[in-house]
Amino acid sequence: MKPGGGDGPHVFVDDLERPELRDEDRHHLTRSLRLRPGDSFTASEGAGSWRVCRLGSGPEGEVEPVGEVVFVEAPQPSITIGFALIKGGRPELVVQKLTELGVDAIVPFTAEHSVARWDPDRATRHTERLRRVAREAAMQSRQVRLPEIGEPTDFADLAARPAAIRADITGNPPSLDHPTVLIGPEGGWSETERHQLGAIRISSSVLRSETAAIGSAALLTALRDGLTVTS
Repeated sequence: MKPGGGDGPHVFVDDLERPELRDEDRHHLTRSLRLRPGDSFTASEGAGSWRVCRLGSGPEGEVEPVGEVVFVEAPQPSITIGFALIKGGRPELVVQKLTELGVDAIVPFTAEHSVARWDPDRATRHTERLRRVAREAAMQSRQVRLPEIGEPTDFADLAARPAAIRADITGNPPSLDHPTVLIGPEGGWSETERHQLGAIRISSSVLRSETAAIGSAALLTALRDGLTVTS
């Protein structure tokens, strides 16, 4: 999923034919990374296409397209990780690491034993924050697709999706037959939730929620990318 052009800076733009940098991205390239007019970087529109660009010499730091637009096919199957809401800044950590690993969709949800719960106003603010975190993580990891960050939902909604499964220490080994994995809350799964969905095992030990989410993503993306095989 990574674009070519080496390991240099990577940004997202709305239009690859007429790329324009957001103010924060221009600041990052010119101040933090110290790019100068004529220096190259890659840009993507977040849906699989990318091209090499360079900073122009104008006062506003215009972008000049250089290379041809390249399209990268989406890997299959699409991987979704749903995670029960957790406290503090841990949702940001989950979204950051899942984006770096190449997960396609990330959905926070409320389980029966969830301690953290977002009211509608907080949910909107938190979702926007998670989308910003995902964008930054995708730039850092040179992704050409931005993950879908879903609005907070509930367990029943995600459990109804095809091929959805829970992460549980009593489950079966992970498989791409079940590319939608739900991660339970700190309080664990309720009996109703346990009976509603089957389970995969991602570790032989009990994990924190954020560790389970990252571990599930690592296992599934490794299987999808051919980095490991099941026996």
